[in-house]
Order: sequence, then C-alpha cells, then structure tokens
Amino acid sequence: MRPYCVLLHRYVGLATAVFLAVAGLTGAVLVWYHELDALLNPHWLRTAPPTSTAQPLDPLVLRERVAQAYPGARVNHVLLHREPGTSASFHLTAPPGGKDAAPPENEVFVDPYRGKILGARRWGALSHGIHNLLPFLYQLHFALALDDLGLLLMGVVAVLWTADCFIGAWLTFPAPARGSNRPQRSWWQRWRLAWQVRRTGGAYKLNHDLHRAGGLWLWGMLLVLALSSVSFNLPQLYQPVMRTLLGMQADAPPSPRPAPAASAPVMNWTTARATGEQHMARLAKAEGLTVLRAESLQFDPSAATFRYRVRSNRDVGTRAPRTDVVFDATSGELLFSFVPTGKAAGDTVTAWLTSLHTADLWGLPFRLFITLTGLIVSTLSATGIYLWWKKRAARIAAIRGRRPGAPVR
Repeated sequence: MRPYCVLLHRYVGLATAVFLAVAGLTGAVLVWYHELDALLNPHWLRTAPPTSTAQPLDPLVLRERVAQAYPGARVNHVLLHREPGTSASFHLTAPPGGKDAAPPENEVFVDPYRGKILGARRWGALSHGIHNLLPFLYQLHFALALDDLGLLLMGVVAVLWTADCFIGAWLTFPAPARGSNRPQRSWWQRWRLAWQVRRTGGAYKLNHDLHRAGGLWLWGMLLVLALSSVSFNLPQLYQPVMRTLLGMQADAPPSPRPAPAASAPVMNWTTARATGEQHMARLAKAEGLTVLRAESLQFDPSAATFRYRVRSNRDVGTRAPRTDVVFDATSGELLFSFVPTGKAAGDTVTAWLTSLHTADLWGLPFRLFITLTGLIVSTLSATGIYLWWKKRAARIAAIRGRRPGAPVR
C-alpha cells in the first residue's frame, strides 16, 4: 500500500506543483489586495471630503451619475457601504441581448462627495497598464488569467490537492518496525522526527525535511485552502457533495420561474432598496439576527430580480458578507433568502472556509499568517520538485552503473 501512495503523492505533486506555486505566491500578495491597489492607484481609490462637514452622496445618486456617463453600459451593482477615505467603485456590464459590445472599461471610480468620475479600467487587463496589476494577480490566482478554462483547471488542481493532503500526511507516519531485536521507540516518538528539520546533512536532507515538516506544521491550514479552492472553482462539484453530507440552503428560487416579460415594468433603485430593507427586517426578526450595515444592491436582468445584501451578526468575515434577500424586480415578492451561518451546516462550514482562505478574520496577525502560508505552499512545491529531480538523477545513475550505455527513460 505504501509504495503505491508514494507514487501517487509523487505524480500528483508533480502535476500540481507549478499551479500551487503560482497560487501560493499570488495568494501571499492578494492578502494585501486593497492596500496595494490603493498604493498603485491613489488618484482613483483614495478620496478626502472637501470640508470637515461634507457628507458623501447617496450611492444610488452616484450610480445614476455613472450610468449617465456610460450610456452604452449597464450599472447593475451598487455598493451601499464603503470604507472612509476610499472612492466609490462601480462595475459596468454590456446590455442584455448581446447587441452591444462590452464596455472598454468595466470598473469605474467615483468621488463620493462630488460625484466626479476619477478614472476607469478594464479590470484584470494587464496590457492596459500597471494600474491593473492587482486585478491581474487576482485572475492569475483563481484562474491562471484563462477565464473559464483556467477556473476549471485550478478547480481540478484543488481537488487533487485536497486528496494529496491526506496522502502526504499518511506518508509521514512511521512505517512498522521489522526485523530488529533492539527496544523500539513508541510510534509517537518516531513520528516526532517527521516534524523536525535537520540543519546539517546537506541540501537533500534539508529540502526533504522542509517538505515533510512544512506540510505537517500547516496541514490543517493547507486542507482549508484546498477545500475552499474547490468551493470557489468547482461549485458544481462542491455544493452537491456538501449538500448531501451537511445540507445547504438553496441559492436560487425553490422552483423555476417563468422568464420575465420584456415589457414588464421594473421598480426603480430607490424603491428596490426600500423593498430590500423591508424584506431584510422581516428576515432578521424571523431568524433572530442583527443587521450591522447595508452592503449592496444588485439587479439581475436575466431573472428580473434584485438581491439586497447586508452584513449581519451571522456573517463570519467582514469583507464578503452573504446575508441576502432576493425579490422580484416587478412585484417586490420575496423569492428566497440566505443566512450564511446557523441555518445549514454546509453553509456554515463554507462561510468559515471562505473567510479563512481570504484572511477575513482576526485582523493583521492572521493576514500575516496567510501570507506566510502562501509562501510555504510555494516552498513545498519547489522542494517537492527538487526531491523528485534528485531521486530521478540517482535512479538514472544506478541504471547506467548496472548497464553502461543503457538508454535513460
């Protein structure tokens, strides 16, 4: 059994090493996405009030300003909360139907006090300049900057990584002692050696110990990163499994809805926000949750629905809340709601996995820890390749020593 696991660990590791090295390095940087993006683009992302008593404009007013400035695009998502000192950002999409091309810029930054457009970029397009570096790294991290193909590929890597976490941990366990009359140390005493790094003995032993001990030191966090990566990249696999094992809430209407009529009137954004607030108040009362702040309002033209999102005391992290109500954009009828924790175990686990992966917990110390973890993931990949290469060279040398002139395969 063990030899087969060694082979499996070796070749799964080789197949995923480069991908995990890229994910680890970019992930270590993306922990600081907002700070670094603001450092590169302070003229877009940083704003200050013109006077000490100035108040920011209503986000829906800012949305209207952007819609007027880009008449060929749609502004279907409004952030209702922003951090002090930052600009308001809006994402543009092409009109439904595919008649018009997507707008050349799809992320717009607005001064929240004056309503003035500060700048715009094509999110993630590194060819458009250094101001897109952080969005490009984000795309590289999740999908190798290859859109749907990269998303699928990194999802497969995440599945292999999850399985290899268990295989690699099992291989660190000491093999049963055989053929010795000497007193044997206990299993725990022998396994303790796997957690240690020898500082003498040459490069091979150092890399071997770093690979083995590094994987053990951070095994729990590595498994969290692997599983959460599956949830991000392969929800079509993750959600059915999690729903079967632990249960999950539906993230869509419980029954198919008829396609919205093209001529059906859609409520305006002010009415939609008020409707979302009313539905959320009822949800808070029914579920016993506390609304901490309004987060966003999003219109889905394909389903003619609005999604009103808040941060509540049932959210795990702070930057990506998921307490939602979704309602019909014409009638205002509540279609479904979503509570991130305390309602379905699968959703609770996923909320924690997501927040841990994105370092959205416990402030600066945990962000530093995730940065270090990303670097260690890359180190594990590099040491794994080094160990394979040295063993391969030793096997080749052994073959040539037994059979001079033998071809190497």
